[in-house]
Amino acid sequence: MHVGSEQTERGLAALVGRMADSFSRLVTQHLQLARLELAEDLKATGMNVAMIAAFVPFILVGYAFACGALAAVLSAYLGWAGALGAVSLLNLVAGGGGIAWAMQRLKARKMMDDSTDELSRSMAALGAPAPVKELSNGR
Repeated sequence: MHVGSEQTERGLAALVGRMADSFSRLVTQHLQLARLELAEDLKATGMNVAMIAAFVPFILVGYAFACGALAAVLSAYLGWAGALGAVSLLNLVAGGGGIAWAMQRLKARKMMDDSTDELSRSMAALGAPAPVKELSNGR
């Protein structure tokens, strides 16, 4: 009878050891997923920031035309100032609209969303509550 309890203890120790190994592997895989997802999120964020930078020249050109129109109005009171004003307004609207569009895309991007979902699933599978879901809301 004593031999059976030794086998049970060995079996239990083996199960605990396998569980610890599995948990360690799970944590390692979560860290790898988080690293990959962070790299992907940073790349997408960099692209959106580059888009914002690409629309900055439209704002600068619009400002230059607005200054030219104002100078024309103040100096000569000619009709061509209205044309310069329309071109400057078009550039300002296009540049501002492009920046607003890129900013909206930047705000809509959820960082580390897949990692938080996977971590929540793992925590649910382990039977523990997972308050991690708040991270996917941008906090």
